[in-house]
Amino acid sequence: MKTIEEVLAQARARLRRLGPAEAAAAVADGARFVDTRPLLQRRAGGLIPGAVLIERNHLEWRLDPSSAWRIPEAADHDVAWIVVCDEGYSSSLAAASLQDLGLRNATDLIGGFQAWKAAGLPVHAGDGELEPAGTR
Repeated sequence: MKTIEEVLAQARARLRRLGPAEAAAAVADGARFVDTRPLLQRRAGGLIPGAVLIERNHLEWRLDPSSAWRIPEAADHDVAWIVVCDEGYSSSLAAASLQDLGLRNATDLIGGFQAWKAAGLPVHAGDGELEPAGTR
């Protein structure tokens, strides 16, 4: 049996993880943030401007281009998704799962939302758009 630490290490070995500055540059070049944090964390911590909000339990169905429940931004398997969680752990597992679906450019943000915020990158209050994509 594997431990969660082993599973996490295997997932991360498949990813080209991005630090906050690298992620900001990737978004400027067309990558998309997908924030998987639950509502309470988004409300408490804030939001990365422009991030697509999809809670973790819906992620694969919303981003798989062949899914009947995909969001419009999930146009094809070449979209570069940067998964964001609060501290950069569950996002690694989620990004590896997206790669399993053929989304070869999926990765995650090292340190998650907390690292983004600590780097002084743009954040807006979590009291605006809080409903995840595809739930309205």
